[in-house]
Amino acid sequence: MANRTISQSHNRSISHEQRTQMTPTNSPILELRNVTTLFPTRRGAVRAVDAANLALYPGQILGLVGESGCGKSTVLLSILGLIARPGRIDSGEILFAGRDLSKLPDSELRKIRGKEIAMVFQDPQSTLNPVFPVGEQIRESLRLHNMIGGGRSWPFDRARTTQERKRVLEVMAEVGIPAPEARYRAYPHQFSGGMQQRALIAIGLACNPKVLLADEPTTALDVTIQAQIVALMRRINREHGTAIILVTHDLGLAAEFCDHIAVMYAGRIVEIGRTDDVIERPQHPYTTGLLRCIPDIGVRRPIEPITGNVPDLAELPAGCAFAPRCPVARPVCSQGFFRLLPVSGEQADAAAQRSGEVHMARCLRLTGYRLPASEAPTNGAAP
Repeated sequence: MANRTISQSHNRSISHEQRTQMTPTNSPILELRNVTTLFPTRRGAVRAVDAANLALYPGQILGLVGESGCGKSTVLLSILGLIARPGRIDSGEILFAGRDLSKLPDSELRKIRGKEIAMVFQDPQSTLNPVFPVGEQIRESLRLHNMIGGGRSWPFDRARTTQERKRVLEVMAEVGIPAPEARYRAYPHQFSGGMQQRALIAIGLACNPKVLLADEPTTALDVTIQAQIVALMRRINREHGTAIILVTHDLGLAAEFCDHIAVMYAGRIVEIGRTDDVIERPQHPYTTGLLRCIPDIGVRRPIEPITGNVPDLAELPAGCAFAPRCPVARPVCSQGFFRLLPVSGEQADAAAQRSGEVHMARCLRLTGYRLPASEAPTNGAAP
């Protein structure tokens, strides 16, 4: 099975001792509580993120996995308050350092973006400014957040500029950009795709953030460069203790890199838990389908794609959104929404559910296809 191959790769990459060290034992550094993000349209409100609950702990790496259009990137944009209007965070809390980011004004959010929480965007060619040298774009975050104080205002403080440039060269070297002195004045078009991605990571790391949001950082890169970028982020996590949320389509990459995984479908988290649990014992049919799409080198078998397409978020089916594509769906699956259920059958408090320490899935197979008594049929938001 493909999940056996992925699990073996995960075990080779992360030792038992390392996984134990990554187990959350303290307070989360970032927490999402029932976050719902809406985009009003002529066809009605579209819930791009529907009642998401997540917790990220210091030094933890959390993977968000799913097909395109499942709401993964929107979760990251919601955290940083970058949802384009008329979209909005309709409800819920995004807690960071005791503050609800969803309630902060833009002036306060700008003090956090790039300094406390940084983001590596998906496409470096559309993110980097083509008319400014790469080194100056990295230095911009240092200047905006006043990371290196000076006696005179920018750009007249030459000592401050020199210190900022020194810091930029250090970060460029840390992310593996060769000859930083020469590359400082180079423009984005003079960098290869892998070097552009390293430049984006350097921008994110310049202010030593506590949280790094990586939105598919290995997309459009060849396999060798992908491995280098993943190794770089892993080293950043270990050396700086930076907590990371990784958005990816690649379940194999998430299994190798992340210690917890949340699987998203149609804006909802349908399964969450430790990586070993999700990969070795998937409980939601969607997670199983994603695993079956991955080739297994050791077994000759046809790849089994998931039939159908991701549903239109403006016209979601009643009940489980995956039911029309699910090979094990029953009529009860379309009778109202139901919450995430613990795989073990034991009750878990909200904090344990958000942390991913308790393996949970949004599937009625866990109850023998019996709709929980507390889940009345409704067309409202998923709990």
